Amino acid sequence: MTLLLSLPPLMSVTRHRAPAGRILLKTISFKHDQEEFFQLFSRTTRRTSSSSNTTSSSADKEQIVLIHNLPNGIKHVELNRPDKLNSLNLKMFHAIAQAAQQIRKDPSARAVVLSGKGRAFCTGLDVNSILKPSLEDGILPMEKIRTLLQRPSGYERQEGEGRELDDAEDESSTSTQTSVEDLYEASAFGNLAQDIALLWRNIPIPVIAVLNGMCFGGGLQLALGADMRYATKDCKLSVMEAKWGLIPDMSATITLRELVRIDVAKELTYTGKVVDGTQAEALGLITRTCEDPMEEAMKVAEAIASKSPDSIAAAKILYQKSWFASEKDCLELETDIQKRLLVSWNQMAASAKNFGVHLPYKDRQDFDK
Repeated sequence: MTLLLSLPPLMSVTRHRAPAGRILLKTISFKHDQEEFFQLFSRTTRRTSSSSNTTSSSADKEQIVLIHNLPNGIKHVELNRPDKLNSLNLKMFHAIAQAAQQIRKDPSARAVVLSGKGRAFCTGLDVNSILKPSLEDGILPMEKIRTLLQRPSGYERQEGEGRELDDAEDESSTSTQTSVEDLYEASAFGNLAQDIALLWRNIPIPVIAVLNGMCFGGGLQLALGADMRYATKDCKLSVMEAKWGLIPDMSATITLRELVRIDVAKELTYTGKVVDGTQAEALGLITRTCEDPMEEAMKVAEAIASKSPDSIAAAKILYQKSWFASEKDCLELETDIQKRLLVSWNQMAASAKNFGVHLPYKDRQDFDK
């Protein structure tokens, strides 16, 4: 997360015993240094902040994450701070998490297209907004940092979350539905900064990120949480945390390892180098470059929406659970999921289309339980 989070917590000098395999860290109190830094930062930026605060206050009254409900259950989620290049302030962190949570609970949702309004997808953290007290909400910098790092965030799936079944639903069908739901186990270990990416991985529908302009730091990590990424050839991407003396801490250790070799991940992280869309495609950071990434994303979303929502949800969890699993676990998971899909309504409706019989799909079952 592109932020001065290297400032240690406000505590006295202590030596922590770490579990085996972890480095012992000596945490030193910098309470005085923190206070002095924030006071100095506020004073030196006050001249420009008076005008920028007026603008941001007015902009914050608008929705900074929009959800466009398109035909066939497609949801277009749009980051809406174009004047700030869709950089992430605390309000946007919450808004992105809330959007993922809302869509997760919508059984009619079939695919998500995630984009940024204006000249950039997302340029990472709005450092200026974090390091200055907010005039509109009065939240101090360290409190904002604690909010971002508090674990769990509160937006993750909860145990037992899901739809109550209708009495009229067939008992055998119910058994199949709930069995597949169990594959989406509740996970409550991410903080807010991490969850804006992780939540998209954990919703039972595909998410396609549309990248243009710039995709830096936390913006790149947000995009890595999507199932696919389409970008323009001239889009600029960077793991930029090194610029701020930090590491990528918004779930990159989960998402980046699925896409690139470890030496590539290290080079990108160590140097903070900026790559264009063509280079990013060659490295594996994005799915592919397109002349019009939004048009391509919508075509793919339509294709996904035409398939059984149950098989799509099951396929997503199949790959995410099996990618680094043993061969034995992979084969068992394939069979387990397939048995739970067989002879369900949506599976039979999908099969019937091959014989010219067009039956409507039912809403996606609660695979995110």
